[in-house]
Amino acid sequence: MQVRNIRVALVGNPNSGKSTVFNQLTGLNQKIANFPGVTVEKRSGFCQIGKAGEPGHTVAEIIDLPGTYSLYPKTLEEQVPFQVLCDPSNPSHPDVVIIVADGTNLKRSLFLCSQIVDLKIPSILVVNMMDQVRKRSITIDFDKLSHGLGIKVIPMNALGGEGVMELKKALAIELPVPATDFIDASGIAPEVVGAIRQQVRLNSSYAAFQVANNLEAIGYFKSHTHKLEKIRAALKENDFDPSRMQAVETLERYKEITELLRDITFTPAAGQEGYYRGFTKRIDNILLHKVWGYLIFLVVMFLLFQAVFAWAAYPMELVDTAFAWISGMVHDLLPKGILNDLLVEGVLAGLGGVVIFIPQIALLFMFIAILEDTGYMTRVSFMMDKMLRRFGLNGRSVIPLISGVACAVPAIMSTRTIKSWKERLITIFVTPLMSCSARLPVYTLLIALVVPQHNYGGFINQQGLVLMALYLIGFVAALGSALVLKWIIRSRERDYFIMEIPVYRMPRWKNIGLAIFEKIRIFVFDAGKVIVAISVVLWVLSSTGPGDSFRKVNTALQENEQLDKTEVNKLMAEKLRLSYAGVIGRAMEPAIAPLGFDWKIGIALITSFAAREVFVGTMSTIYSVGSTEANTATVREKMMAEINPDTGLPRYNLAVGWSLMLFYAFAMQCMSTLAVVRRETGSWKWPLFQFAFMGVLAYISSFLVYRFLS
Repeated sequence: MQVRNIRVALVGNPNSGKSTVFNQLTGLNQKIANFPGVTVEKRSGFCQIGKAGEPGHTVAEIIDLPGTYSLYPKTLEEQVPFQVLCDPSNPSHPDVVIIVADGTNLKRSLFLCSQIVDLKIPSILVVNMMDQVRKRSITIDFDKLSHGLGIKVIPMNALGGEGVMELKKALAIELPVPATDFIDASGIAPEVVGAIRQQVRLNSSYAAFQVANNLEAIGYFKSHTHKLEKIRAALKENDFDPSRMQAVETLERYKEITELLRDITFTPAAGQEGYYRGFTKRIDNILLHKVWGYLIFLVVMFLLFQAVFAWAAYPMELVDTAFAWISGMVHDLLPKGILNDLLVEGVLAGLGGVVIFIPQIALLFMFIAILEDTGYMTRVSFMMDKMLRRFGLNGRSVIPLISGVACAVPAIMSTRTIKSWKERLITIFVTPLMSCSARLPVYTLLIALVVPQHNYGGFINQQGLVLMALYLIGFVAALGSALVLKWIIRSRERDYFIMEIPVYRMPRWKNIGLAIFEKIRIFVFDAGKVIVAISVVLWVLSSTGPGDSFRKVNTALQENEQLDKTEVNKLMAEKLRLSYAGVIGRAMEPAIAPLGFDWKIGIALITSFAAREVFVGTMSTIYSVGSTEANTATVREKMMAEINPDTGLPRYNLAVGWSLMLFYAFAMQCMSTLAVVRRETGSWKWPLFQFAFMGVLAYISSFLVYRFLS
């Protein structure tokens, strides 16, 4: 029996529950990439319907399109649904469209739905959030709604799994093309629609109308320039004004939508509906208050960082102890030699530097996902808008800035929702100053080295306070940099901040679980591969060296078994200093010595340009190669035991610790971020300027704090 393969596009307004539907259909069978030719994140997954070999066995590729209110794009992200749905030559053009609508606000959702119906693509309307619909005693006649739209309608509560099986059954059969037009688009601009349909083979008059309104955004015409010129001539001849035509269409659609809703829905008395509006308003009066709102946000961030540090402490200690035990076991079981050293000092040391931070990263992403899922993060954007405008940003900049706490790469890509080029450019420039999850392992290690464990009042963790301070320092630096850029970059373009505030809701734990799993997977496999690879390369550089001096020290270590532990440690430290890694580190030591850094830290600074979290793996490898304690001690214990030969005191004191933390807080040590800035701005000018600016800021800040604390 032949398998039926289909491509399904998932579309809907923001906050309609589209992501929940996507997760219900695909589960863990998801992947993230970019749409072809566009730097917009593309989530796709596969849904198996039926059993292999049986009738109706279907494999559906589900493509989750960015949220949009209509097929008239105003931002880069909104261009994607238009290009995918309106351009049949697009590689992601679907066989079926699933339109996800918020059942408590059908009128808004039906505008996009009716546009897709008129494109004549086989479609299914999912009326989501039926639990909220029933809670508010709203009744919907789904048969009449299906008849009025000409497509199948499925009620669903995606969060609870209601309606998912009905949706899969609908995808298993071949859906018809909508037979009737919701509105007559040819009647709005008949001459233009007729001229376009003569040049391009389209399924409907409305598709031709969309071509007229968004001619330059359709990739098909890049290879059919003769047709493009003829259509341009027809538009000019008929004095076609896209803005006026869109306004006419909008009025016509809402007129039909209002008539349809009057026949199919019943809304409860104003008093009952007002209860829900009043409940939301009472909470918003507190969370969006001009004083209390900011204080509550700071308290939320305070609790987040306290939890990240306090709750993760025990599992991190277990992981650290486990890797020390595994390293010791491998060291004792295998015969001495290159393979033993490679596994213990290279692979296991680097791998331990990855796995140990999974608890903290999981907690960080969990809290961020909860704040987003409950609707609180949207309110933070609204609250921050007025303040951020003083710095050349706006409320939409909050999402990239807060997302930057997770990772700067997707955060910078999310700036496409900002319409003003100036505000978008400033947001792109300052987002890397927000402390991302890659800095978290660095902060955690250094805080554990130089900040004592102490609790105030029995529950306020001193190390958690320092961690929060580092994140706040990054935010303040981002605002200060934005203010400078506001005066450097000149533009008359103005943007208005309009955002729909969703209702409060309980977190969707399955979605949060999937998000945490995906972020950990990316960290372990993407960052982990880099860290382990660099650890192995670094082990080679640390275990080999030029000249006779290195060979003499190496020979002394191999042949003199009568040396005591102190003498062996001295020889191993000398071997590391004379190795290729030591030569590189000592070459750059004069430049970083004013910051309190030695040549070992210098090596870590270089390797960190691949990814900031590589710092921990690098230090783990360096101290494993340079010590006899590789099989028993953790990297933190080895670094704490490091003595500065010039002072006879511990190398990692408060001054060095803060100097190093500030350097990592400000320096642009992420090649992936530079690459995405280049792609988003279309020029190397901005990423190079960003790299230089953040490097100078990091150096000066580290120098000043080191001198002050010394």
